[in-house]
Amino acid sequence: MLNAPNPFSELLIATHNQGKLKEWQNLLAGLPLTLRTLRDYPACPEVVESGATFAANARIKAEFYRDFTRLPTLADDSGLEVRALDNAPGVFSARYGDAAFTDAERSRYLLAQIRDVPMHARTARFVCVITLASPLSNHVETFSGVCEGSIAMVPRGTKGFGYDPIFIPDGHTQTFAELDAEIKNRISHRARAAREVCAYFQSNTLR
Repeated sequence: MLNAPNPFSELLIATHNQGKLKEWQNLLAGLPLTLRTLRDYPACPEVVESGATFAANARIKAEFYRDFTRLPTLADDSGLEVRALDNAPGVFSARYGDAAFTDAERSRYLLAQIRDVPMHARTARFVCVITLASPLSNHVETFSGVCEGSIAMVPRGTKGFGYDPIFIPDGHTQTFAELDAEIKNRISHRARAAREVCAYFQSNTLR
């Protein structure tokens, strides 16, 4: 529970992605907040993610959707960095190869780019930067998390979303799409950043 009174009981998660919402519901389950998503605001326009970094994009989204909804808004920008691809796709993870690709097509496209790279050189990491923007002021808070790992030779598993079927976190032999949600929600890049968010909510009021 929050240690001090908070003027808001709702928190906007700036996404349409139901997979992300489910993750956030698990990650923030201990907080007395009702989570909303952009699906609750169908008239809200899409913001252009024009930043060159995860942090810049997270802030653009958080401030834009906070201003539209007047709710405290949590926005994250996250992606996969593959060292054999000079840390691509990076901020372009959600539209890598072709913006019209499905998650499965995008994963297959990435695998094709490194098909000749041996397993020992397929190191990668998931990065997540979260911005929390308050409607009470122009103040924002930023949190980050990283999960190191490697890229599988072929997609495996049916859980998760995005690149989960091809990412093997360090210390495990299964992909994110094979691991139980309890494990993923403990070790993922988003989980690590979310723990910082929870700690902030538990010791601070929005300002």
